[in-house]
Amino acid sequence: MPATSALRRTLAVIAALPLLTLAACGYGSQAKDDDTAKIAAGAEKIDGLDSVRIGYFGNITHATPLVANQKGFFQKALGATEAKYAVFNAGPSEIEALNSGSVDIGWIGPSPAVNGYAKSGGKNLRIIGGSASGGVKLVVNPDRITSLKDVKGKRIATPQLGNTQDVAFLNWIAEQGWKVDAQSGKGDVTVVRSDNKVTPDAYRSGSLDGAWVPEPTASKLVAEGGKVLLDESTLWPDEKFVITNIIVSQKFLEEHPKAVEAVLKASVDTNEWITANPDEAKTAANAQLEKDSGKALPADVLDPAWESIRLTDDPLAATLDAQAEHAVKAGLLDQPDLNGIYDLTLLNKVLKAKGKPAVDDAGLGVE
Repeated sequence: MPATSALRRTLAVIAALPLLTLAACGYGSQAKDDDTAKIAAGAEKIDGLDSVRIGYFGNITHATPLVANQKGFFQKALGATEAKYAVFNAGPSEIEALNSGSVDIGWIGPSPAVNGYAKSGGKNLRIIGGSASGGVKLVVNPDRITSLKDVKGKRIATPQLGNTQDVAFLNWIAEQGWKVDAQSGKGDVTVVRSDNKVTPDAYRSGSLDGAWVPEPTASKLVAEGGKVLLDESTLWPDEKFVITNIIVSQKFLEEHPKAVEAVLKASVDTNEWITANPDEAKTAANAQLEKDSGKALPADVLDPAWESIRLTDDPLAATLDAQAEHAVKAGLLDQPDLNGIYDLTLLNKVLKAKGKPAVDDAGLGVE
C-alpha cells in the first residue's frame, strides 16, 4: 500500500475510533464552565495573561485537577492570572476545545491524546506530564463467574469500541488464546460496548456477566454485588499504566511557557499534598465532583475507587506506546506515528527544582 494511502487509512481509523479513550468515561461531550477563581491581593500576572483555561473530566481518575481546583492550588501558582475551568464529559470535546483555543491545558486520557495528535499530523498538542495510573478492573457476577477461565462464553462490557479498556480487554482475551472479532465483539467472549452511565443498570438487570471498566464504575458494580476478578494494574510492569495525562496546545506552550510551568508546578504540588493528606484530599475531590456534576459519590463507591488510583507525575510514556500497539494487534488501528507527542522539558525542570528524579518520554519526545 502506498505511504499516502496508509496514512489516510490510519488517520481515518483514528478519527473513527476513540482509541484508548479515558472517557472511560464516555459521559457525553458537553463542557461546563467553572470560573470561580480566587486571586490573591497583590499577585502579578504570568506571561501577561489575563487567564489560563484548564480542562478536566468530572471523574475520580482526574483527582489532581479536582483537588487543585477545590483547594486553589492552580490559582496560587498562576498569581493574578485567573485560573478558569472547563469540565468535560468526553475526550473528543476536550480535544476540540484545545484545538479552538478555548482550553489551554487539559487533563485527559491516552486515547484522546493519541487521537488528537495523530489526526493533526502531530501539530496540535503535546503531552507534558502524567497524573494518574490504574483504576481499571474486571468486575463479574460471582454467581456466574468464579475464575478467569469462566470468562469464556460470557457477556462482558467495555465502555466503548476502541477505548482504553476495550483495547485492554481485547488484548487480554487474545493472550488467553481466545478469538473475538474486534469490530462486532462476537467470539469466544461476547464484548458488549456499554456506556459507563448505563453499565451498572445493565449489570443489575442480569444482561451482563461482568465488565472491564474504570473507576468509579468498577466500584459501582461492586456496590451492586459484583466481585473484582482482575485488577488491570497486575498486568503491567510495576503495576503502573497511564490512565490520565496532562496535555497542552503547542501554540500555548510555545507562547506561554511560564504559565505552563506554573500549572505543572501546581500539579506536582497537588500530588504531593494529596499523598500527605489522603483523607482530606478525597473529601476535596468529592466536593469538587459535587460542584461540577451536582452529585457526590457515596462512600461505598468513593472509598474503593480512591484507593485504586495511583497519582503520578510521570506520564508513563512506555505504557501509552504499548496501549497503541495493543490496538494495532487487535486490528483497530494502523500503526500511528507518536514521535514528538511528549515534551517533558518543563516538567523535568519542576521536578529537578524539587529534588525529584526526571521522567522519561520512552523515545517519543520532541527532538
